[in-house]
Amino acid sequence: MMKETVIEDGELGRLVVRVNLRAKSLVFRTKSDAIYVSVPTGAAMKEVKQAIENLRGKLLASRRRLNRPLIDLNYKIDAEYFKLSLVPGEKEQFLANSRLGFMQIICPPTADFTDENLQEWLRKVIEESLRRNAKSILPSRLERLSRQYGLSYASVKINSSQGRWGSCSAKKDINLSYYLVLLPSHLIDYVLLHELCHTREMNHSERFWALLNQFTEGKALALRGELKKYRTEI
Repeated sequence: MMKETVIEDGELGRLVVRVNLRAKSLVFRTKSDAIYVSVPTGAAMKEVKQAIENLRGKLLASRRRLNRPLIDLNYKIDAEYFKLSLVPGEKEQFLANSRLGFMQIICPPTADFTDENLQEWLRKVIEESLRRNAKSILPSRLERLSRQYGLSYASVKINSSQGRWGSCSAKKDINLSYYLVLLPSHLIDYVLLHELCHTREMNHSERFWALLNQFTEGKALALRGELKKYRTEI
């Protein structure tokens, strides 16, 4: 292997593989411009590529964390069912005003928003508020749509999924990501109807899409395309 090899990956972006004479194993470091991989002398590229595949999920999560916007006084969420703002305060502690659909975080004047621990804490506070809002909004909305279209389900749970807006098991148990409350109402209903349709068709066959089209005025594919513009994260 050359002292430095660059790999361009469709999902992970640029990976820079460097031979390190002191390295005893492969070490991955995610930075803003690339993922850097330190490898010991004599390591084969086949071994490196296999390690990348084994760690792909963790590396993707690491890149997402790095690319997330900084939560500071300029950060806002202005969704239909959830609005968030951060404002400067005078006290040396963070305070939060929260009610259904709204959250305001009052920040101390000395807050260092570049601190990683503070960023993680702010995300947890916001995500917990999203969870509370989702529990207040989504189950009743799902029940209404279930009754309206005659699609029964067994149970509903709210989770923190960052890969899927929702899922439906063979037992008709529906799981919904609390990030749904960041969507406009018509896309929330699309996701809920999507999962309700799985209570009849447990796949994405032509019959499934025909059923979903029936309940979305023939707009199922258009709504699916619109949903791809949104992410299950903040």
